[in-house]
Amino acid sequence: MSYSTSTYAAAQAAMEARRQKAESEQEDRRERAYEAIPSLRAIQAEIAQCGTQVVQAFAQGGNAEQFVKTLAEKSLAAQQQRKELLVSSGFAADYLEAHYVCDKCKDTGVTEEGICPCFRELLVETARKKIAAAAPLEESRFDNFSLAFYPDAADAAGVSPKKRMGEILDFCRSYAEDFSLSSPSLFMHGATGLGKTHLALAIASGAMERGHGVVYASAPNLFAALERERFGKGGITGLSGDEIDEAELLIIDDLGAEFATQFTVSCTYNIINTRMLAGKPTIITTNLTMPEFEAKYTQRITSRITGSYVSLLFLGHDIRQLKRYGGKNQ
Repeated sequence: MSYSTSTYAAAQAAMEARRQKAESEQEDRRERAYEAIPSLRAIQAEIAQCGTQVVQAFAQGGNAEQFVKTLAEKSLAAQQQRKELLVSSGFAADYLEAHYVCDKCKDTGVTEEGICPCFRELLVETARKKIAAAAPLEESRFDNFSLAFYPDAADAAGVSPKKRMGEILDFCRSYAEDFSLSSPSLFMHGATGLGKTHLALAIASGAMERGHGVVYASAPNLFAALERERFGKGGITGLSGDEIDEAELLIIDDLGAEFATQFTVSCTYNIINTRMLAGKPTIITTNLTMPEFEAKYTQRITSRITGSYVSLLFLGHDIRQLKRYGGKNQ
C-alpha cells in the first residue's frame, strides 16, 4: 500500500479530527454528569489514582502482586459504584467513556498489530475524494459502461466498434481486478467522447479498492502544477513531481489538450521515461491519432509508448453527443 504524502497527511488529519471530536464530546458528557451527580467526581479521581498506583508499584519492582491485586479490587468496586450511579440517574452505563469511531485503535489509526484497518479505509476514502474532486469518479464504473452506444456494423477496416469496445471493457475490468505494480501501462486513444476517461477512472477505483495509491490528473492541470512547482509559484494542492513519480498508478487524462511548449514536451518525456524505468504503470488517454501524437511529442516519446504500453484503440461515435440527443448507434 503506497499513497502520496498529501494523501497520508489528509487521512491522518481526518483521523486526528475523529479522535479529538470523540474526546471533546467525552469531556462535555463528563461535565454534565458531574453536575448531575456531584459525588461522581470523587469516584473518578479514585479510579484514576488506583491506575497511577498500579503503574508506580510495577516501576518500584519487588513483590507488588498482592498490592496490585488490592488496587484492582478497589478500582473495580469504584467502577461498579460509578456505573450504578450513572444508571440510577438516567445516564447510560458507558456515558463517561469516549465513543470512538473505531474502538480497536481508539481513532489513532494504529494498533499493536500495526496500521489499523480503519486507517486503510480512510486512506482509500481520502484518495477517492481527491480524484472525485477533479473527475466524475463515482459515475465512471464498469457496470454502467454501456455498449449500446457503439455500432454493431463493421467500420471501413472491417471491425465492429461494439465488438471491439466489448473486448476493451473486458480487458480493463480484468486489469483493475488484477492490478499490481507489475501491470503494464495503457495507452487509450481514439476520437473524443468514446469512454476513455470513463474506463480509466473505473480502473482507478478498482486499484484504490485494493489498496494501491492512484494519482489522476488531466494533462492541462498536470503541466500547470509542474510548471508552478518548477518556477516556485507554489504547486497545485496535492499534486507535485514527487507524487507523480511515486504513484503506484498514474493516470494522465486527455494528453494533447494542453498548450504544447518545450516544457510540456520535456515533462511528458520525463514522466513516461522515469516511470517506465521504475517499472510503475501509467495510463494515458488521448484524442490524438498516432501521427498527431508523434508530431506533437516527438518520435522519442512515441517509441516508448508503442514499445512498452498496451495500445487500446477506442472506436465508435461521440457517446456524449448520442446521450445528449437520446440516440444510440445502430
